[in-house]
Amino acid sequence: MATIRPFHAVRPTPALAARVASVPYDVVDTAEARQLAEGNPWSFLHVIRPEIDLPEGTDPHADTVYAQSAAAYGRLLAEGTLVRDATPALFAYRQVMGDHAQTGIMGCCSVDEYDADVIKKHEKTRPDKEDDRVAHLLAVSAHSEPVFLAHHDDPAIAALTAAATTGTPLYNFVAADGVRHTVWSIEGAAARQLSAAFAPVPALYVADGHHRSAAASRARAAVRQRGEARPEADHFLAVVFPAGALQILPYHRIAHDLGGRSVEDFLRALRAVATVRPGGPVPSGRGRFSMYLEGTWHEVEAPAERLADPDPVASLDAAILQSLVLAPLLGIDDPRTSHRIEFVGGIRGPEELVRRVDRRGGSVAFALHPVSMDQLMVVSDAGLVLPPKSTWFEPKLRSGLAVHEF
Repeated sequence: MATIRPFHAVRPTPALAARVASVPYDVVDTAEARQLAEGNPWSFLHVIRPEIDLPEGTDPHADTVYAQSAAAYGRLLAEGTLVRDATPALFAYRQVMGDHAQTGIMGCCSVDEYDADVIKKHEKTRPDKEDDRVAHLLAVSAHSEPVFLAHHDDPAIAALTAAATTGTPLYNFVAADGVRHTVWSIEGAAARQLSAAFAPVPALYVADGHHRSAAASRARAAVRQRGEARPEADHFLAVVFPAGALQILPYHRIAHDLGGRSVEDFLRALRAVATVRPGGPVPSGRGRFSMYLEGTWHEVEAPAERLADPDPVASLDAAILQSLVLAPLLGIDDPRTSHRIEFVGGIRGPEELVRRVDRRGGSVAFALHPVSMDQLMVVSDAGLVLPPKSTWFEPKLRSGLAVHEF
């Protein structure tokens, strides 16, 4: 059973929605957030990256930063930029990026279901990042950003979602990156119908937001430990999309050196374990990598048996590259901790790989084929985790369009 229920949203007035809505906290660093929010006192970055309003050099995990987050949120409420809805609602949220469109339902999901793995995960979280989000949630007493969830396609949910998007939207704007964001309110009987349609869904899947969802669970536990009666902490804010509508971009790898080998020795060793031929910057399919080395693109094709591995993780391209090339040939045994590797989201394109390799010199880039939603769900259903930096979901959810207070 999957729960998604209406909630009393805190959300921006329509006139200011486009100015409030911001990128998520974890896709920009402090300098980028400060630049994006410059001259815009309504930007939700003042809430989710509050260090931008404190002196440069402030530790982003200091107590003063979390206090500033609460102050910024309180200011937006006091000024009337954010208002509290009197009526509980779900929201249909559509994003259009170029030719790609995806529409999900925003509402509150169950912390109990997250803890029981009805809401399934595909990556490990870092304790320090969890700690940061827990401190933020408790300071603001709200889930300030939604978790990005997915579900298997369901015709009943699709029909109800389509019906909810026929009226006049609450918000409809194009963000600075060219992505259109449109939001409709769903109340009363229509909201109850949608909640009921989700009830038979056996599982939801975290697409993006593992640290936010883990933090919601820990924040609820902290509230209970204090003996505080905060029933809204039993649910967290999410947008749930049908899996078939989602777009996953690849996550590429750059090794900073050749592990002490010359270019000729590296190519010789690579040809001993894979097929290497001239290629282009975009992989032609699974098990094939576009490699940029010394100003030239190559195609590296892994042995067919690697793709046929029954292990749903071992047969993924990121795992094949790691076990076939990165670890044995380049000595990068743990990509989570190695300082000799960096990851580049597919949204930046192969030209970013060329730029970074040419700038550094002596390095090699591998462009990967994207993971599919089917692969992600199979891994999650098996209780396994994807290799680090395997998925880049695009477009990203905008933060600040709705807040769930607890």
